[in-house]
Amino acid sequence: MKALRSAGIPLIIVMVAIVVAVILTLNKPKPEKKPLEEKTFLVEVQPVSISDVTYTVKTQGNVMPKVESALSAQVSGRIDSVSDVFVNGGMFKQGDELVRLENADKITDVKLAQAEVSRAQASYEEELARGKVAAKEWSSISQSVATELGLRKPQLAREEASLQAAMANLERAKRNLARTIIRAPYDGIVQQKKVDIGQFVNMGTVLANIAATNKAEVRLPLTDADLAYLNLDASQPGSVLLTGRVGGRTEQWLAKLTRDEGVMNMQSRVIYAIAEVEDPYQRDPATSHNILRFGSFVNAEITGVTAENIVVLPRNLVRLDGTVITVTEDREILIKDVEVQRADDEKIFISAGLEAGDNIAISAIPNAFDGMKVRLPGDEPVKTSTLDEEGQ
Repeated sequence: MKALRSAGIPLIIVMVAIVVAVILTLNKPKPEKKPLEEKTFLVEVQPVSISDVTYTVKTQGNVMPKVESALSAQVSGRIDSVSDVFVNGGMFKQGDELVRLENADKITDVKLAQAEVSRAQASYEEELARGKVAAKEWSSISQSVATELGLRKPQLAREEASLQAAMANLERAKRNLARTIIRAPYDGIVQQKKVDIGQFVNMGTVLANIAATNKAEVRLPLTDADLAYLNLDASQPGSVLLTGRVGGRTEQWLAKLTRDEGVMNMQSRVIYAIAEVEDPYQRDPATSHNILRFGSFVNAEITGVTAENIVVLPRNLVRLDGTVITVTEDREILIKDVEVQRADDEKIFISAGLEAGDNIAISAIPNAFDGMKVRLPGDEPVKTSTLDEEGQ
């Protein structure tokens, strides 16, 4: 009996504890319900702008003279003197004396030719007088028409031919004398000097390589894709902006696209266009640009054709499958297919698929799909359900 009582006391305690726990649970106040704010994906957008676009094509090339020549001697002789500008890099004007050859023999040739002209002139006048005398004698002894031989006309023609030949020799001698002074054919620069004082040169010897400084050319390679955005066949193909480094500074020059070479290079598959720069060495005080030296490397940006109703976007906004992500007024994702007319390293030019007023998503949206809910900066979070304080 005593053992039974000892076993029942703990059981009573446990039962009382359970009853108390049940009563406390039933009397517990219900938690306050609070709305749960579900934050949709935040997206930044950019409105679509449609405009006309003038395309440009970027390329590069080396600056070369439009006209360059091998200055040659037209007569033989020893070089007697050279001009101070007859040095590598020397600038000269058209008509300037560059090289003078020894001319003593050429002066002698002129004197001999003048003497021959005088002799032939005397012989011609003498024969002319004989003809007149023969005509008078013939008329005095006969009433018939005198023969040409009787009037000494063949002899007169021979002497006239000799006079003309002597005069031609005199002209040639004077030309050869003048050619002992080699003058500049145009305003230019000495690229490479090849002779100097005391050197004997023959006819045709190259004295120097020279180049005209009135115009420079830049040979610009263009791919077949580039040609689609240029109009090389037009009377005014387009302007070219050249950029290069001079003295550690970036300088720019305005050039004019004048022509293309007309033949596609078989190895590189490019065609070369030619851009011209006026007065590259700034020899005219009215020239505003800085000096552009022959041999310089420049980057070129060619102004091309104009396209209408184009949307220009950063390249990263167009996905690999040719679509862009837009956001509707209802704050839903709408993926649109677009037609890309042209793309470069930074921009994409879209000709169809977007309309004015469309909002392009410029934020990265992982796993985007049509109808996906998003919010824009400034939008209130969307309330979708209620939860108690304990998350129930």
